[in-house]
Amino acid sequence: MLILSTITAADIIYCNGDVITINDAQPSAEAVAVKNGKILAVGSTDQLTKQYKGGSTRIVDLQGKTLLPGFIDPHSHFIAAPQSALQANVSPPPVSNGKDIASIIAALKELQAKRNIPKGAWIIGYGYDGSEITDKRELTRDDLDPAFPDNPVIVITVSMHGAVLNSLGLQKVGISAKTPTSPGGVIARKPGSMEPTGLVMEMAYLPFRDEVLKLSEEQVFNSMKAGQELYSKFGITTAQEGATSAADVETLKKAAARGLLYLDLVSYPLFVDAPKVLEKNPPNTWGAYNNHFKLGGVKFVADGSPQARTAYFTKPYLTPGPNGQANWCGEPSIPQAMLDKLVKMVYDDNLQILVHANGDATIDMFLSAYEKAAGPNPPYRRTTVVHSQFIRLDQLKKYVQLKLIPSFYTDHTFFFGDTHVKNLGKERAYFLSPMKTALALGLRPTNHTDFAVLPMDQMLTIWTAVNRTSRSGDIIGPDERVKPMDALRAITINAAYQYGEEKTKGSIEPGKIADLVILDKNPLKVNPNTIKDVKVLETIKEGQTVYSAAAA
Repeated sequence: MLILSTITAADIIYCNGDVITINDAQPSAEAVAVKNGKILAVGSTDQLTKQYKGGSTRIVDLQGKTLLPGFIDPHSHFIAAPQSALQANVSPPPVSNGKDIASIIAALKELQAKRNIPKGAWIIGYGYDGSEITDKRELTRDDLDPAFPDNPVIVITVSMHGAVLNSLGLQKVGISAKTPTSPGGVIARKPGSMEPTGLVMEMAYLPFRDEVLKLSEEQVFNSMKAGQELYSKFGITTAQEGATSAADVETLKKAAARGLLYLDLVSYPLFVDAPKVLEKNPPNTWGAYNNHFKLGGVKFVADGSPQARTAYFTKPYLTPGPNGQANWCGEPSIPQAMLDKLVKMVYDDNLQILVHANGDATIDMFLSAYEKAAGPNPPYRRTTVVHSQFIRLDQLKKYVQLKLIPSFYTDHTFFFGDTHVKNLGKERAYFLSPMKTALALGLRPTNHTDFAVLPMDQMLTIWTAVNRTSRSGDIIGPDERVKPMDALRAITINAAYQYGEEKTKGSIEPGKIADLVILDKNPLKVNPNTIKDVKVLETIKEGQTVYSAAAA
């Protein structure tokens, strides 16, 4: 038998399994050979073991399990992972136990006791969803004040675009009856007065959010391992920090320099902090990894969230606005003239643009701003419209012309689909995140969790794209359900394309980085309704195991 040289012998051969390559030229295989953190060969078990097995080659028998390219996160908030570890999860079932106001207060009390939070220090909860609690009304400062007389409290909404504060919390951030509501912001008031109820959203909330939630550098450093473990547990090998403050950019750079990152992390500084970030990081330094960290581009937030009724639409909601407004269409977060100016500034710096846009009126605004900056037939710049939830067909066709990427959010079909039908009606709600139509038009959509808005669970995200089933069992847009392979492509090769990394990631092909995930079942072969039950057994980054269910 010929003994292979160490030059041609593989470090690892994964064999005897289902290999979903996400490579149209070779859609499936039995085995994958890896050397020096890259894919050496893809083929049959017999072929690869004969050709690439050497004396030190480790053979991993998949025993019929399924191997795929590592999942690439198109949009989430990585910094929320260390933050959430210090907060109370008050999400409604099935995510957590925040089914009513009493349960939310109990969770905050439990956090206060568990972490021994002293008087005067913030008590923070996240995941609050006023549309799902059984009280059928919003949480208010009057609910929180008696339970927490000595601590400022902030309960972040599930959209992450607002929060409910108690009276001490409102005092801390400078909001009172005398505070005017800023353009694009919401301060809910008590009926017949200017007294805040405690609920603040959008541009009334975002200016103080980072200051309240800010972690120290050491807190971030100490939680980097736990944050990456959360992502890798769900098969993710490339993560996103999708709205980074200037301070957090520097902290994450330091964490990377210390060698604390083993997953790739792409940061998108928030537009309000972009000038500060650019002072220390000129445009020519963006787009390249340094110790697994890179600056990807600039993130704009152009409107709010549809479930909170702060997304901006051309036609009114069917229900009143967050402050009881009739014929409410929502509001943009950035006026058109300012959006035009900011988009052109970032475009001219040759930086990638990510824009949060949910409502069709906001999408109109961004399309106008982008065409002014880039022209009617721009080059491919990987410009991504995050969420693109309530996009119209004519706007999708405009995406094709302007070469834009829709990063959809099909998780909403389960978590908020029933709410969207109530607020917007079936016609609009059923065209939520229209992935099948986008694919038919030739677009390359991605699909995200927006963690910590919704749970980090890639198999659940695939399931929502395929089934679009709401909490009540309604199918939110049956015509927009996609095949499992299309749902997989949205978090592998399409996501790699969004990052400009399709030549090195997103599929199992020789020469690409050996970022891989092993599943207990093949999502292309199971009953589509059970895709969410498929388990991640192992996550591999550059040929090294970074998560193992057996060791967890």
